[in-house]
Amino acid sequence: MDAQDTRRTADDRHARPGEDVRRGSLPERDEPAARGDREIARERPGRDQRGTTEPGSEKKATPSLRERMRRHPVAAAAVAIAIVLVLLGLFLWWLHARNYESTDDAFIDARTVTVASQLTGTIVNVPVTDNEVVPAGGVLVEIDPRDYAAAVAQAKAQVDQATAAIANYAAQIAAQQARVDAAQKQVAQAQAALTFSRQENARAQDLLARGAGTQQQAQQTASDLRQKEAELLTAQANEVAAQKQIAVLHTQQQGAQGQLEQAQASLMQAKTNLARTRITAPETGRATRISAAVGDVAQPGAALMLFVPTNVWVTANFKETQLDLMRPGQPVDITVDAYPGEVFHGHVDSIQAGSGAAFSLLPPENATGNYVKVVQRVPVKIVFDGPTGVYLGPGMSVVPTVKVR
Repeated sequence: MDAQDTRRTADDRHARPGEDVRRGSLPERDEPAARGDREIARERPGRDQRGTTEPGSEKKATPSLRERMRRHPVAAAAVAIAIVLVLLGLFLWWLHARNYESTDDAFIDARTVTVASQLTGTIVNVPVTDNEVVPAGGVLVEIDPRDYAAAVAQAKAQVDQATAAIANYAAQIAAQQARVDAAQKQVAQAQAALTFSRQENARAQDLLARGAGTQQQAQQTASDLRQKEAELLTAQANEVAAQKQIAVLHTQQQGAQGQLEQAQASLMQAKTNLARTRITAPETGRATRISAAVGDVAQPGAALMLFVPTNVWVTANFKETQLDLMRPGQPVDITVDAYPGEVFHGHVDSIQAGSGAAFSLLPPENATGNYVKVVQRVPVKIVFDGPTGVYLGPGMSVVPTVKVR
């Protein structure tokens, strides 16, 4: 080995990996391989050609938020404005939402009527069908009226009979009053005859005492005086009897008056029963769940159909914590699940005096057992401000929103 080869060997021994030795070329390392090493070095900016990491190269690879904002000021300003707008929107929404109280525990409510017969009879007509709108006074069911019409005629006859009896007693009272007048005149006549008889008797007794009259005449006048006294007593008794007969007739007339009133009550009851053979709608509404049919025998109290009035309202069960600012008369926006997109207007009518649980079938007994506090719900009645123009039936779900501020 000569001196030149010895230097190459020493240089190769002291050369670092990745270093391009320009002073000489190794027979094993060709030029394309060297170019590949240089390209890899360029793809890794954090490392130099010798395979070592330069200080601060990692920090340049991932710039900080401040540096990115400095590089993109427009995007940073847009993000800041968006955040401010979102916060402002949330604040405005809170200012708006605090003025309203809403609940989804609400439904359409109405006083549903059970239509039933009040008497027994055969159903002869059912002029309505299911879910038909019936005006107030419209006929729902008709029952055979013939038996009840006969009862009305019989009651009228009883009224006429009692009226005739009263008229008869009135005539008898008038006739008896005439008898009383005649008796009074007989008393007056007897009184006058008795006076004359007393005078005659006095004169006869005076003549007999002076010797100018006879004993027979004196006895005759005395006998006539006693007769006239008896006739007066008889006339007076007849007058008293006639007057008492008037009282009897008045009593009988009062009895006939009572019979008349009874007959009139029977007539009224018969007319009422006759009217009940036509069952009519109490107000405008819809007939539903009709079970009555022509030919059936209606029984008192048996349901024939259900009647739902068109007058409906909203019963909303608000939490008791939502009632602090709620008052009757406050405006309400009502949305009905059956009509999405439509908003109906109403107002708070009243707030129930007690929670719903207090009026339930089994109210809670908080004084016994372990007590667990539960936020109660209180029913609030909300009425519509006007006709809704759509069908609303009991039980339909609604969401009322009450403006409390």
